[in-house]
Amino acid sequence: MYRGGRRVPGPEDFSEALAQARATGDAYLWIGLYEPTAAEFDLVTSEFGLHPLSVEDALKAHQRPKLEAYDDSLFLVLKTIVYDEEAAGISSGELMVFLGDAFVVTVRHGEGNPLTEVRSRLEGHPEVLRHGPGAVMYAVSDAVVDQYVLVADQLQMDLEELEAAVFAPRGNSDVGSVAARIYAFKRQVLEFRRATAPLLEPMQRLSGGVTPFIDPAARPYLRDVSDHLTRANDHVDGLDRLLSDILGANLAQMGVQQNDDMRKISAWAAMIAIPTMIAGIYGMNFRHMPELDQVWGYPLALAAMAVACLGLHRFFKRRGWL
Repeated sequence: MYRGGRRVPGPEDFSEALAQARATGDAYLWIGLYEPTAAEFDLVTSEFGLHPLSVEDALKAHQRPKLEAYDDSLFLVLKTIVYDEEAAGISSGELMVFLGDAFVVTVRHGEGNPLTEVRSRLEGHPEVLRHGPGAVMYAVSDAVVDQYVLVADQLQMDLEELEAAVFAPRGNSDVGSVAARIYAFKRQVLEFRRATAPLLEPMQRLSGGVTPFIDPAARPYLRDVSDHLTRANDHVDGLDRLLSDILGANLAQMGVQQNDDMRKISAWAAMIAIPTMIAGIYGMNFRHMPELDQVWGYPLALAAMAVACLGLHRFFKRRGWL
């Protein structure tokens, strides 16, 4: 329970605590849950009068970011993103926030963005906490969006390494592996976009002054979160565009390399065709053929093959085919 921006002791029973908070007029409750079961959530649902549809979404998770306004509460869905150093990739979770008259309930799914640090940091700023449950929604949203910015920076560094690998000299065996890395990276950026892009509209609504249960004094903080989210989303868009350019460059390189291979194959095939033609003619076993009865006939044929092959090799070498 929080009153006047300070954490205060309150009754253990949810009903008594909520009644006491509403009676004082300047207090509210913050209940935090981590992957609750249906039975565990029933008590919270009955005490705070949460809407059944929002409760169903909170229990099943796998929701896209959104903001739903009901008669007795607001329901905000956030997707958390965490960068995995070992796997050099991202993992996602979900965070739901119920906001109502003198209460806020947070439900977390996944390992990302634990709220213990958020609560401790917010309790160090009573001037923010005194703005009611909207201050908690601001702090939770701000922590999630700040994590977006950090993850985007990590992905930017990974993308720079990938870009260097694309344009570095490599053999044929490396082409497929680099393309696989690009597609895997693109899937990560797509997962990131699913978290940031749909959240823009809910944050604009929260900061725009048209949603209930939000103290007007808390809206400037929410506008700040909206601005940070816009920058994070722009960063993700930039990563996606650059990744598409890198993918196009890699495909172009693959095409150029295949053309080089085909030119080399064609050049060697042309050089092999000359001795094959000469040997084919001399292998027809006609009775009357020039030079068959001459001592220099066989060396002349070999010399003609060698000269023709060397001439073609020099020609192709000058053209850059070999």
